[in-house]
Amino acid sequence: MTQPNDASGTDLPRGIGAPATRAFTAAGYTTLEQFAGVPKAELLALHGVGPKALRVIQESLEERGLSLG
Repeated sequence: MTQPNDASGTDLPRGIGAPATRAFTAAGYTTLEQFAGVPKAELLALHGVGPKALRVIQESLEERGLSLG
């Protein structure tokens, strides 16, 4: 089960790394469900977001029956 990233005040999964967490929160993504349906290319365009962060987000979404766009 995915653990929340308590340090950032979000429910983003741990393991995405601090730069990606900052990029996501700066872009307005503070809950995992907000990623559902978002195109991977849109997220990769954020400075600090790489393939590992997307993989962790995708796996966490799949645990909830959701996926990236």
